[in-house]
Amino acid sequence: MQMKGKKGKAPKVPVKRVPLGKMVKRDIALWMFVLPGLILTFIFSYIPLYGVQIAFRDYVPRLGFFESPWVGLKYFKQFFESPYFFITLKNTFIISIYSLIAGFPIPVLLALALNSFKHKRYRKVIQTVTYAPNFISVVVMCGMLTLFLSPSSGMINKIIEMCGGEAVNFMANKDYWRHIYVWSGIWQSMGWNSIIYFAALSNVSTDLHEAAVMDGASKLQVVWHIDLPSILPTAIVMLILSCGSILSVGFEKVFLLQNPLNKGVSEVISTYVYQVGMINNNPSYSSAIGLFNSAVNAVMLIVVNKIARKGAGISLY
Repeated sequence: MQMKGKKGKAPKVPVKRVPLGKMVKRDIALWMFVLPGLILTFIFSYIPLYGVQIAFRDYVPRLGFFESPWVGLKYFKQFFESPYFFITLKNTFIISIYSLIAGFPIPVLLALALNSFKHKRYRKVIQTVTYAPNFISVVVMCGMLTLFLSPSSGMINKIIEMCGGEAVNFMANKDYWRHIYVWSGIWQSMGWNSIIYFAALSNVSTDLHEAAVMDGASKLQVVWHIDLPSILPTAIVMLILSCGSILSVGFEKVFLLQNPLNKGVSEVISTYVYQVGMINNNPSYSSAIGLFNSAVNAVMLIVVNKIARKGAGISLY
């Protein structure tokens, strides 16, 4: 019979803590595997945090960090009061949310569709075709888009003209630029992003599928009631990570597709940081903008993680 405490609760069993030294000695092989990763993370992720103080100083390279005058939040206020603040923030949010809403479900749907596809040879062909664009570099991808969408010699405009329409300068039109950026990125990354969902689906027992089929379930019902719930925790974690980089729109692709005619919708935080820091030679101002960007991403990660933990019981920590 189980003994209970004063209030009817079972007494807590004291947990014997293992000293750190003994734990390291016991698992020395595992610690040796982890050590290179810890060293690299410390060198490339923690030591550079020393330079964050540039955002709070009027940094002059010849004076160094400590000799440069401290200005506090001067450059943060300058960014918040700048006419570029609202423009860059709005464009970054629109592109990020558009990419998230349009692009997040597609790898999941691709993995579910191919997992239920029984012809293995054709499935491998489809996987290869969808994986291949991921290995195209950003520069080559942007060059392809520029050539295909050229108003004079582009393949898309040639087809439009053959159908009786007029050539369109897609890259100079603000109404088309965001769609080009987002959907070209989805096409390039959907196959590669679906790999993690394939890995999650590989853990689903075939006995569940067989039992469902014997009970008369259709393919769609099998996917909805067995496959989708099995990858839901993975999908939620990926969604949390995606929301944690909501303001981190890639610099290279935006910069390569940007021109003076579409700059009103293509000027994002990363390109503005490049403009301020490299072209205008103001490292303190660009560091302040970058630090603001990172702070917003961190807050978004914490908020979305808390919502996911309360709503679905799944979180990063």
